[in-house]
Amino acid sequence: MSTFDEDLFRKGLEQRKATLGAEYVEKNLATADDFNRPFQEAMTAWCWGFGWGDEVIDAKTRSMMNLSMIGALGKMTEWEIHCRGALKNGVSREEIRAIIHVIGIYCGVPQALECFRVARKVLEEAGQL
Repeated sequence: MSTFDEDLFRKGLEQRKATLGAEYVEKNLATADDFNRPFQEAMTAWCWGFGWGDEVIDAKTRSMMNLSMIGALGKMTEWEIHCRGALKNGVSREEIRAIIHVIGIYCGVPQALECFRVARKVLEEAGQL
């Protein structure tokens, strides 16, 4: 961790685990190697420590923002991960549906359909469908 502040990394690690689940995060870090470990550390410090660590925006709102942005980008693997995290952060099924509606309006119906497919899977797993 010579490139990043160790405290920021620890703060990010705590937030990342709280949102995505300790098991998921620990697996990612445990399987990191010399090739991708620097990115895992940087992303944990920067995205989760600096970005998510800023208390101006609460975790629920931040999750909603992430679903919107990641959905707009069409990065469905990450969208699925963050959809699970959004549920942990208190985003409701109805709020997820409303977010997907906005994605459909601004990014197109095919992208909204992809989000609905993934959201259905996540909501079924969570016992919310």
